[in-house]
Amino acid sequence: MTGELFHDGNRVLQDRFDTRRLADRIDERLVTDTISDGDRAFIEARDMFFLASCDEDGHPTCSYKGGDPGFVRVLDQGTVAFPNYDGNGMYLSMGNILRHPDVGLLFIDFENPSRLRLEGTASIAFDDVLLPEWPEAQFVVRIAVKRMYPNCPRYIHHYTLVERSKFVPRPTQETPVPDWKRSKWACDVLPAGDPAAEPAET
Repeated sequence: MTGELFHDGNRVLQDRFDTRRLADRIDERLVTDTISDGDRAFIEARDMFFLASCDEDGHPTCSYKGGDPGFVRVLDQGTVAFPNYDGNGMYLSMGNILRHPDVGLLFIDFENPSRLRLEGTASIAFDDVLLPEWPEAQFVVRIAVKRMYPNCPRYIHHYTLVERSKFVPRPTQETPVPDWKRSKWACDVLPAGDPAAEPAET
């Protein structure tokens, strides 16, 4: 395992609520730095996850990442990769990775309540060999796993998928332009070549 899982802040609360033994048992039995076959199946079946990152001064942010099932790839027992698609151009999470590569990923299955936490070190590659695998991806993020473990699913609300986002880039269809990019506050500052800068079809 890479590093200690618990610091004195964790221990203060564990001791206050008498969960130190339970926490140590979870660390001993469930925390790992290796992606199992079951973990792989769970991760690659997800169509979204939450990404936590912080800058070099410790200022945090959390972002939602979505795609079609399998958009997060398990490359081997210690590595996952995912694409970065066009967003709002702020690059808060990805910019953080360039300055402070430690990240946390939370994968949730809302239909069959279950969740998995993954912590690791992220890197960004603009010429990654996997880049062509994801249509319209700007670059590829790879995560070297430090630790991963399941979380208690009891508070996961049960949701059923209605429809996946039409904005996820797919090789067989044209990706629509989001309306906000054509709003007055955004349309004159879009990056060069952005499809939203073209006149909307009538």
